[in-house]
Amino acid sequence: MSLRQVLHFITNHPLNRHHKLRGLLRFAVWQVRSRLHPGPIVYEWLDGVRFHVQRHEYALTGNIYTGLYEFHEMAFLLHVLRPEDLYIDVGANVGSYILLACGVAGARGVAFEPIPATFKRMLANIRLNELEERVDCHNLGVGREEGILLFTSDQNTTNHALAEGETSEAAAEVRVVALDSMIELKAPFLLKIDVEGFETPVLEGAMKMFANPSLKAVIMELNGTGARYGFDEDAILKTMLALGFQTYSYDPFSRRLLPLEGKNADAGNTLFIREKELIAERLRTAPAVSVQGRQL
Repeated sequence: MSLRQVLHFITNHPLNRHHKLRGLLRFAVWQVRSRLHPGPIVYEWLDGVRFHVQRHEYALTGNIYTGLYEFHEMAFLLHVLRPEDLYIDVGANVGSYILLACGVAGARGVAFEPIPATFKRMLANIRLNELEERVDCHNLGVGREEGILLFTSDQNTTNHALAEGETSEAAAEVRVVALDSMIELKAPFLLKIDVEGFETPVLEGAMKMFANPSLKAVIMELNGTGARYGFDEDAILKTMLALGFQTYSYDPFSRRLLPLEGKNADAGNTLFIREKELIAERLRTAPAVSVQGRQL
């Protein structure tokens, strides 16, 4: 992101919209602090949860500036999960969502992150919060079937499996598995898929999991990057509809689910939900969470 894009994101974020100067102050403080202390810094986030963060680590610095980087989806996760639930994160990056799910909401978690260096940073965040007994971490990619794929490893939050004909000087060879082949995995209550366009193979390798009625909600990034592999997001939407899911966005302030026609055009992530009334009741009755001084 350019500086202009970052500042626009900060001042227009829902938690900063009426407190723009506070958001900009957090940005300025981080810029000074990160330059005076090169290397990872421990940041106190939500409800006692902390993370290691360093400059240009966009998945985490966004949380510093705003409280919840991906506000609607992160708040949905915090409101919908309960301690008895299982949450699976495919493309966990350095662990923002898994920390919220297991460190704040208290659920059990399974995290998949293919890039070795990113996986090590995620593990450090899990250990920092003493969540080793609650989270199973796998340095694996996820796809249609078991195999080996090359991934970029120098693109921060947008690392991805190389498409046919694509090259990268920093390519990492990664083992890939299908979710349905992980026999020890039970169907989660909530599943997140953030794989930079590789959603179609992930879905195809997890049809048993998706058919399991225990899975009630999916957070899936659908931002058009599947085109690099020749995948059609409309086909994903049709498959999810056939499995009984409907698409929604979420308003954390009113705790309302907002029905969509197709994917969420206003954000990278789309919520897929079945048994809406059950989900709506959970959202309504969830305890409040304090984020940047706001009660959600």
